[in-house]
Amino acid sequence: MTTESLWRHADFLKLWAGQTVSEMGSVVTRTAVPLVALLVLGAGPREMAYLVVSASVAVLLVGLVAGAWVDRLQRRPLLIWTDAIRAVLLFSIPVAHVGGFLRMEQLYLVMFFEACLGSLFSAAYPAYVPSLIGVDRVVEGNSKLATSSSIAEIGGPGLAGGLVSLVSAPFAILVDAVSFAVSAISLILIRSPEPERPPREAATPIRHEILEGLRLVRRHGVLFPIAMRSILAHAAGSFYGVLYTIFLLQELHLDPFLFGLVVSAGGVGSLVGSLFAARVIARLGLGPALIWTAIGAAVLGVLTPLAQGPLLLATAMVFIPQLIGDGLGTIEGVAEISLVQGLSPDRILGRVNATLEVISHGIAYPIGALAAAGVAEWIGVRGGIALGWAGMALSILFLVLSPVPRIREATDYVASEG
Repeated sequence: MTTESLWRHADFLKLWAGQTVSEMGSVVTRTAVPLVALLVLGAGPREMAYLVVSASVAVLLVGLVAGAWVDRLQRRPLLIWTDAIRAVLLFSIPVAHVGGFLRMEQLYLVMFFEACLGSLFSAAYPAYVPSLIGVDRVVEGNSKLATSSSIAEIGGPGLAGGLVSLVSAPFAILVDAVSFAVSAISLILIRSPEPERPPREAATPIRHEILEGLRLVRRHGVLFPIAMRSILAHAAGSFYGVLYTIFLLQELHLDPFLFGLVVSAGGVGSLVGSLFAARVIARLGLGPALIWTAIGAAVLGVLTPLAQGPLLLATAMVFIPQLIGDGLGTIEGVAEISLVQGLSPDRILGRVNATLEVISHGIAYPIGALAAAGVAEWIGVRGGIALGWAGMALSILFLVLSPVPRIREATDYVASEG
């Protein structure tokens, strides 16, 4: 087994560089598309909700089918084509704006199809990484890839705001279109041949292959608790997605500068977490690292619904969970995806990734987001944030009561089952 750093792995560097650029562009689009709807097309609350729903519906409809395709086909070509098509889709927004025919319906369609392709990419990407660097190096690889997301979260919002101010929201989206093209090119430049997919012995209907992936997750002693935890955590976490900005600005009375400082702290924490993830996991083991970082983030997270008092104190109480909690959350995420990659047979890894993506982002998250609005009207924004924190904290019990605490490496569980 090689111990040479992946920073010396030429093809991994191409993958990492392309993904870093793509992540940065995606953060810009995440900021710019709502601004296009609000500032250019005059969207109201209903239209903004439809943007979110269009993406969630896409994940729900396409996710499981995408996973089956990933297990049938070569993964790298799928990644290349999804990036290339997404570049064209996003490029259509500034083109339509210049032509004077940009409408909300186009934004809905672009967000829907971009999310469809994103589901395919999300299923193929974690399945491709082990074949590129080896299963024994996925923790290191996932840690370095998590750094990409962290860098984007730190620099992306500021870049997006500057671009929107400088060239307007529709043209800011060009950055993401270009970033997907860069990612596609980086994948094309990879020299390492991808292993051939095993030949299919029979023409199995795709629905049967989807059901095989669902059954594996349902019957697996570790994947099933991870899935159950993901459902509760994402449903509860969506409360933050809906209420967090309102809580900081209206309940705690943070000004825009302090709000930006608090949100940016999450990106800084994630970056530090990504740099230490491999070492923490090597010291504690996959399972213990996953559980203890989740517990640590939950303990710090209680400061958010409790935040009050003078402005400086309230800011510190939400700043600490962002800075340290997001760092712990990044280590947790690296441990989880590495565990999933290690426990799932390659022939079905795409379907496992897709199943986890669909139940978390296609089902749990939108349901939680809709519930958050009703809950906030009933018990207030602070109460909704507290309920979200409690749900995320309780979700850890699914892992604690499973075999996860005893797993230092994925092979430990495979060996015990064998």
